[in-house]
Amino acid sequence: MPWQETSLMDQRIQFIGDYQRGLLPLTELANRFGLSRQTAYKWIDRDEAGGPPALVDQSRRPRSCPHATPEDLVTAVLEERRHHPRWGAKKLLRILRRKDPDGAWPARSTVCDLLKRHDLVPKTRRRPRLPHPGRPLTPMTEPNAIWTADFKGQFKTRDGEYCYPLTLVDGYSRYLLACQGLRSTAIVLARPIFQRVFEEYGLPRIIRPDNGVSFATTALGRLSLLSVWWIGLEIYPELIEPAHPEQNGRHERLHRTLKAEATRPPSGNLPAQQVRPGAVGAIGSTPVP
Repeated sequence: MPWQETSLMDQRIQFIGDYQRGLLPLTELANRFGLSRQTAYKWIDRDEAGGPPALVDQSRRPRSCPHATPEDLVTAVLEERRHHPRWGAKKLLRILRRKDPDGAWPARSTVCDLLKRHDLVPKTRRRPRLPHPGRPLTPMTEPNAIWTADFKGQFKTRDGEYCYPLTLVDGYSRYLLACQGLRSTAIVLARPIFQRVFEEYGLPRIIRPDNGVSFATTALGRLSLLSVWWIGLEIYPELIEPAHPEQNGRHERLHRTLKAEATRPPSGNLPAQQVRPGAVGAIGSTPVP
């Protein structure tokens, strides 16, 4: 004989029927149905008051809420939003307070909740997260085969301008190929530095950068204009994983020395910072773009 599935409502009706027939004492009957005595009496009382329809689960919503926003204020907020669908909670409140300065208008967060609850906030489609190729696995077994590249964290020179040092290192020998202070991380500024280093030292097989804006994007394959240029030169861009700077640990170790020896305190301006002596000799020797 196959098993028969019973719903929760069927079990409650069966419990009431068995109770009314007096087949078992209440305590034993409640145990058989997995009920406490208090819950058993609750269903008995409901059945006596309203019959089987009263055995349906009732809403647990409170009958009243002393902190609820008055209905007239809710209506005013919703009407104003429908007339101005692009206005946010802050602007809506400002206009409503101007119309009725004595009104007990709710907080901005409450207005935001009201708009969401009544489907007056357009739902934005989340961007799909592009997969990452994973941890770089190519071993560094010979010089000039794998370079690492990164922008050291920006800092201000004493004239208030930002300096963004771009550093290139040979991964095997840890030889510093370039250390150039730039005005920003823009590709148009970074590409000439790579061009100069390629002409001086040749082309590596792989360049291993982080996921910064110059080296990676949210486009297909995470390719930036700079990494597409590398591929055209038959250089493979091998990104480290996001939030894992230890995968370029040798490069990060260089940045620690650079920060300690050449940026504390910073120089007066970017040209002076560029030729400042430090533990790595100097932050480059080429003119500042």
